[in-house]
Amino acid sequence: MAEPAHDVIILGSGPAGLQAAIHAARKKANVLVLGRPEASGLYAAHIENYCCVPGVTTGPEMIAAGIGQAKGFGAEFINEDAVLTAALDNGAFEITSESRRRFSSYAIIVATGIKRKGLGLKGEKELMGRGISYCVDCDANFYRGATVAVFGDGSAAAHGAVTLGKIASKVFLVAPKGLNISSSLNSELKNDNVNMIFGQKVSELLGEDRLQAVILDNGQRLDIDCLFIETGAKGAMELVATLGVALDPERFTYILTDKNQATNIPGIFAAGDICGLPWQMAKAVGEGCVSGLAAANYALKKRRERRKGDDVDT
Repeated sequence: MAEPAHDVIILGSGPAGLQAAIHAARKKANVLVLGRPEASGLYAAHIENYCCVPGVTTGPEMIAAGIGQAKGFGAEFINEDAVLTAALDNGAFEITSESRRRFSSYAIIVATGIKRKGLGLKGEKELMGRGISYCVDCDANFYRGATVAVFGDGSAAAHGAVTLGKIASKVFLVAPKGLNISSSLNSELKNDNVNMIFGQKVSELLGEDRLQAVILDNGQRLDIDCLFIETGAKGAMELVATLGVALDPERFTYILTDKNQATNIPGIFAAGDICGLPWQMAKAVGEGCVSGLAAANYALKKRRERRKGDDVDT
């Protein structure tokens, strides 16, 4: 394999990927970012809890600013959503993109985020950020004094309902299979006067510009301002699994990293939601910073070693 065209390839253009690109490019690494900004979980979000950014800022504004910063330091962007394959060849990585283009680098940063498990209902995608949310911790404060519902069976849904019980005026918890939670958490739900609905699924979403109501399987209508879908998340793990990247041993849902955001495979780093909870922009940006610096240092060292070896051979 010829010398890689890039030092660092970053998969994902959300907050983790963008911060990684900024720091890696500032280290004078040759950086390529693959990903569609509109696919980021940040894109449909409104942010009011990010340090040093007062007021409410939209996801598209922050993403556009991040892309501009990274480009200003020399990072290259290709607007392709998926990476089909990744392979390790003679100390470097080869990536095949969705358009069958091939790219190579000394280091990879996986910052693809996670795909929330949605309900697959008509209008769900269009209403995301307009009354449909997949993260109570992220968006609860926007619904202070409102009527909301949480959908899910596990502890994530129950904890979300408890959180909303302290913020919203009325909370429904729709648990299609019943709740599998601790007795203490169940007590918190009762103390917060959460309205629990068991054995029902959401069958229809009502509203055009914003969510107005949901219809349950039994025909019951809930007039709500937001539906929080807390059914867990599935990670985009197929790519890294082929390279032997270690995942969390309990659920195989998140990538395991050390304090430098390095995985068990030399040259592969990870940052953001794909590394686990909490799903917050501040965490993603911090991990992006660390991974960008670490990946750049790793790649630049590999490039120097390779060129030194080539000089000796000649």
